[in-house]
Amino acid sequence: MTDLSLRLPNTRLRAVLNLGKKRAAARTLPARFGEPELFADWDDEENLSVVYVEFDDGQLHLESTGTGVEHHFHTGDGDHRQGSPWSKRETQELLAWATLLAADFHDLMPDLLDDISQAAAWHDEGYDLYVCEVEEPTQLDLLEIEVEGELMTLPWLGAGTISHDHIDGENHPIALLWSPDDSDPDRPIAEAWLDPRTELPRSKALPGVDWTEIGMPADEVLPWLEGIYLNHHVIPDAEGTLLTAVLQRLGGLDGV
Repeated sequence: MTDLSLRLPNTRLRAVLNLGKKRAAARTLPARFGEPELFADWDDEENLSVVYVEFDDGQLHLESTGTGVEHHFHTGDGDHRQGSPWSKRETQELLAWATLLAADFHDLMPDLLDDISQAAAWHDEGYDLYVCEVEEPTQLDLLEIEVEGELMTLPWLGAGTISHDHIDGENHPIALLWSPDDSDPDRPIAEAWLDPRTELPRSKALPGVDWTEIGMPADEVLPWLEGIYLNHHVIPDAEGTLLTAVLQRLGGLDGV
C-alpha cells in the first residue's frame, strides 16, 4: 500500500499567456453545463487539434484542422453514440460555445502549448512566474494555478533498467517493463491500475519473474510502482493543470 502521507506540498504557478480573442468566453452556457471537464490535444503532424468537453451524462469531442470544426458525441462512460445525449436546444447552445472554444484553441497552436510546456518547466525548476514572449503589444492573460504535490518516491534501486507504459485493459492499467542492462526495457514484471472504488492505484506482480534477478523483492517493487502510477497517471502535473486553466479561461468558465 502506498503511503499517501509522503506527498510534497502543493505549489503555486502564475503564467502570463497570450490567449487571443476568447470568443467562447463571451457566450453563456446553460446552468446545467456550468462545470464541464475540459481536455485538449494537438497532433503536430496532422495539424489537428482536439477538444474534449465532458459531463457525467455525456461527452462532446471536437476536432479542427483550421478549415472548420467537426464534432461527435459519447456517453458519459466514453462509448461512442450517434446523436446528442441532450435536448435539441441544449445541444445547439453547447455546440455554439464549444465550436468557438475549439476554433480559438486551434488558432493558438502550437505556440500556446509551447508556452504551457515552458511554464511547467520553469515551475519544475522552482520558479513561480512565467511570462510569454510577444512580438508586439497585445492583451495578455494572467492565470494562477495550484499544482498538487507529487508523492515522494525513491529512484529505481533494483538491477537493470525500467520503464512503464500503458497496456490494454480496464481501469487504465500500466505495465512495469524491465531489462537486465541499459537497453530499452521490454519485459513486463508487474502491473498497476486504478481502483474505481477508491480512485487509488493497485498493483500485482506477474508470474514467472525471478525477483532475485530484478534486484528487489516484489513486496518493495509494488508500492514503488503504485507511487509512480500516482505521480504520472493520477496527480495532475503543472503542464496538465495549466492547460485545464487555459481552456477554462478560453471558455469563460473561471469567473474572470
